[in-house]
Amino acid sequence: MMEKGYLALVLHAHLPFVRHPEYEEFLEERWFFEALCETYIPFLEMCEGLVQDGVDFSLTLNLSPSLCNMMADDLLKSRYLRYLDRMVQLSEKEIERNRFNPDFHKLALMYYHRFSRMRNKFLGAYSQNILGEFKKYQDRGNLEIITCAATHGFLPLLSVNQEAVKAQVRVGINSYRKFFAANPKGIWLPECAYFEGLDKFLKEEGIKYFLTETHGVLFARPRPKFGVYSSYYTKNRVAVFGRDHESSKSVWSAVEGYPGDYEYREYYRDIGFDLDYDYVRPYISPCGTRIFTGIKYYRISGETLHKEPYCPERAAQKAASHAGNFMFNREKQAEHLHSLLGRKPIIVAPYDAELFGHWWFEGVQWINFLIRKICYDQNTVKLITPFNYLKVYPRNQVINPAPSSWGWKGYYEVWLNGSNDWVYPHLHRAQEKMIEAAKRHALSNGLKERTLNQMARELLLAQSSDWAFMMKTGAFSEYASKKTVVHLERFHLLNSYLEKGFYNLEVLEDIERKDNLFPEIHYSVYQS
Repeated sequence: MMEKGYLALVLHAHLPFVRHPEYEEFLEERWFFEALCETYIPFLEMCEGLVQDGVDFSLTLNLSPSLCNMMADDLLKSRYLRYLDRMVQLSEKEIERNRFNPDFHKLALMYYHRFSRMRNKFLGAYSQNILGEFKKYQDRGNLEIITCAATHGFLPLLSVNQEAVKAQVRVGINSYRKFFAANPKGIWLPECAYFEGLDKFLKEEGIKYFLTETHGVLFARPRPKFGVYSSYYTKNRVAVFGRDHESSKSVWSAVEGYPGDYEYREYYRDIGFDLDYDYVRPYISPCGTRIFTGIKYYRISGETLHKEPYCPERAAQKAASHAGNFMFNREKQAEHLHSLLGRKPIIVAPYDAELFGHWWFEGVQWINFLIRKICYDQNTVKLITPFNYLKVYPRNQVINPAPSSWGWKGYYEVWLNGSNDWVYPHLHRAQEKMIEAAKRHALSNGLKERTLNQMARELLLAQSSDWAFMMKTGAFSEYASKKTVVHLERFHLLNSYLEKGFYNLEVLEDIERKDNLFPEIHYSVYQS
């Protein structure tokens, strides 16, 4: 029986570049360590299990350039091992503390084995090379790894200077080539944000496709013939895919979707807040602030302050049930669309990767169950990547996608509002100075070249959309503001060296040591 449609699961794995060698320990680096433990390594373990069981799966994964550079960084690797050692130690203490509490003792053992297994894999099977593990599954044909803009800059709000947009795209692609020894087929636009004309820059860099929010396709000109259930080409012949709203809500929403089920683990009840301060003090923030440790003993239980103990077996059963429900809905959706469109539709379901495992603890299990059910339990829907769908339907309607993002209200408001609008005049001025410096000092070498290269890094870091997002949400807003200011300060300091023809080698080396991403970067990316 031939399939009637395709499902493209697209996961967006990204974190802002956070690395502070000037401190012995830094709180925000835990974002990376937690994501490794809860999302990235469990995802690799899932892929390993699928391959061992002979499951022919096909997923699309974006590993952002800033995240890749963090995964490859020796300092962060050593600090991740130290983090794992402390988590193993804490879980050992929890085993002893809960020895007379059967429900919690079982969970403490689960966390101990989980952290121990990850430490052993990271040191042993993975040889501390996480990116190499991801590449292995791309080489097998199971993963289609795509790229992103260099530091996840919000491209529409940087587009007052074309060279700034080109640099974000070009540096991201060059970083991909370095880590995966190939050219990326697709790109995840930061925040799925599109502006008219962006496809031209993507075409120049060899990108074959990108994804937009639903209305980026639905409001395109001319009207798209197949809605968001097909690929299209822009006038520059770059393919575009729109997000399917129906398949998103059931996974995204913590209220109406699967992650809010009462059997799943409660994210906000953590021993970092529940237990005696002196007991958890060695395992929380260096400044003494209580934080999440990742060890949680309760399930959601309902809209009540009273929480019941978490049961992994019941949660796994629920994840399997929800995977079956998701698959059934996609089957009916594909059947209906196939009868209307007269062709096999593609249902594009993009998600933040950190939703699975981090925010929704059972999320990676859910993906695992879903893949196995799709491959074995039905023939209506088949997993596919966007690039392979273009092989099925190489001829497509030409449209001009509408400006859009997947942020609140669907446009640019999240990244341009009263909490963060002060950033952009400074970014635009720095962009102008960078372009001017790259032109004025063409073919430089020695200290001048190093200074220009570091200016490019600082500008890219200041442009990260994560900082504006944090300012809007209020979460870590002080840190986000500081990061923006510090990178701009470093940029202007280095630029002053260029203008004066005087270089402070000690200062330059200190900045290079702190902000060392994209070691291969060359400032000529800002030259037209």
